[in-house]
Amino acid sequence: MEEKKLQSALEEWQKLLPLSEEDRNRLRRRFTVDFNYNSNHLEGNTLTYGQTEILLLFGKVIGEADLKDVQDMSASNVALKMMEEESGVKDIPLTQNFIRTLHRTLLREDYTVYRSLPGGVQTSYVVHAGQYKTRPNSVITRYGDRFEYASPEETPALMAGLVDWYNQAEQEGVLTPAELAIMFHYRYIRIHPFEDGNGRIARMMVNYILARHGYPMVVVRCRSKKEYLEALHRADLVVGAAPADGANASLKDIRPFHKYMNSLITEEIKNDVLFVTERDSKVWWYDGQRIAFRTETYNKILRALQAENRATLAYLQKEIGVNRSALQKMLANLQEKGYVERDEKVGWRVFIMPSV
Repeated sequence: MEEKKLQSALEEWQKLLPLSEEDRNRLRRRFTVDFNYNSNHLEGNTLTYGQTEILLLFGKVIGEADLKDVQDMSASNVALKMMEEESGVKDIPLTQNFIRTLHRTLLREDYTVYRSLPGGVQTSYVVHAGQYKTRPNSVITRYGDRFEYASPEETPALMAGLVDWYNQAEQEGVLTPAELAIMFHYRYIRIHPFEDGNGRIARMMVNYILARHGYPMVVVRCRSKKEYLEALHRADLVVGAAPADGANASLKDIRPFHKYMNSLITEEIKNDVLFVTERDSKVWWYDGQRIAFRTETYNKILRALQAENRATLAYLQKEIGVNRSALQKMLANLQEKGYVERDEKVGWRVFIMPSV
């Protein structure tokens, strides 16, 4: 059933091709912000959606922001562009060198992590950019148990096996591009080849595989983090704890994760189709969500702020025709949701995208 829904969504998408230059640009802007914001936010980046948009599209930092978070977000966008370019080269197989280069671009440089152990003992280790891990890594699941990934000694052989498997499976054409992407993500995560950045690389590689085969690229949303991790965990329970088993898991073995990701890809493609085809002045988009306000006043406020970023309350009252108290409440609601932001120097910024 999930496969049929995905195929139906893909067919609707393919009917729209080739896209107009305007639609390509609108989709690219939306995806660039959505992917970088969500993929980094899943790993703890603190930049807001609005800060991410201004940084990636205009190269500016607004408000208070952690320097490392800013650098990580910028590097993520560079790596994303690299991945997109590489996905367009269809006659070159995937290599470990590309994955390591993508990782080096994402992390930028080696850095040292300092930690305090019980008893006040200080320890540190170096995270290597573009190199496979030199120390064991693991994660404490939300159920409180420790889950071990492949050892440093196992990693080179398992990564070689993963890349060889992908190239062969792609050539054979038995698996669909979505199945290839989902299996690659799961097998890669079970190896966890680097000391940091594995989740971000896994999500980029999903899009590398999808884009390579003409699929729209997709975003794993922060609001679905619990479901995303739960799907991985449920697959782990079936596959077992041995890293080598995870690195060679079959599609049947990872059914919970396959089902989750299949639905995610389907939903993302459907939303892309809606984003391109729906021409409704009452519809807006924010972080992958279609938003239709119940009252026309919100639409008028947003369009007024787009047209005049220095708009005052008095100006908005005159343009829209609502009382000051109601206007203030609506503006506060838009700000609380992150749709708009007011800067003392430049005025209003609107981060929610109109359908037309």
